[in-house]
Amino acid sequence: MEQTLTVNGIAMHVVTEGEGPALLLLHGFPDTYAVWRLQIDALAAAGYRVIAPDLRGYGKTEAPASEDAYAMEVLRADMVALLDALGVERALLIGHDWGSVVGWNLCMYAPERVERFVALSVGHPAAYTDGGPLQLLKGYYVLVFQLRGIAESLIKAFDWHALRGLASTPRQFEEWRNHLDRPGRLTAALNYYRANLKMFNASTWPTVKIPVLGIWSAGDVALTEAQMRGSEKYVGDTFQYERVEKAGHWLQLEAATQVNASILKFFTAE
Repeated sequence: MEQTLTVNGIAMHVVTEGEGPALLLLHGFPDTYAVWRLQIDALAAAGYRVIAPDLRGYGKTEAPASEDAYAMEVLRADMVALLDALGVERALLIGHDWGSVVGWNLCMYAPERVERFVALSVGHPAAYTDGGPLQLLKGYYVLVFQLRGIAESLIKAFDWHALRGLASTPRQFEEWRNHLDRPGRLTAALNYYRANLKMFNASTWPTVKIPVLGIWSAGDVALTEAQMRGSEKYVGDTFQYERVEKAGHWLQLEAATQVNASILKFFTAE
């Protein structure tokens, strides 16, 4: 079921499916809820009430113009307000890319709302520097994205060539181009990086006291294995780690069977 809810002062598009314990899916850059298409049906069939929003600025959700509207405390408040709007006291949580960062923040600052957390690709923010020089090299784009206006032009150049080469499938690329080509949408997506550059300061993040499963893929072009493995020391509860060999950054699309099985095993563990 698709619906639009007023959440934290914006209109948010949300897809829900299934019945059972609430399970919140948070996408990242430059996706929409549709990146979870290989998880939504599978998780609903396994007995969960799947909730997949378009995060602010993405898809059919409203995109405020202000850069500050994408600060982490606002993104976190969006998810708390979404759970409130849907009558959910506590949810299982899965995040990918920026959705993982928002997920880690929910676990840190609203732990009463999260039962268990699966972080795909992105580890605890404090572990980012554990990736060392290789992570800095892989993350060069974060600095490029700070160049207001220039970054937008670079991404759109040559028919969105920069994104075309990253997409797992032609379908995924077309989804990206279709929603980012609307006025203000690419800037909204880049504002996640601009409003949250301070997140790379490891001293600003507390320990997570919720069970966490971190899954990283060997073909990830943006993130190192070390930043996911290093997350264990920032988790005060159970931390499990899994490595997916034959997948790139979008492991939920490229290795869906393995990822789905790992998620379900973790969520049903005692």
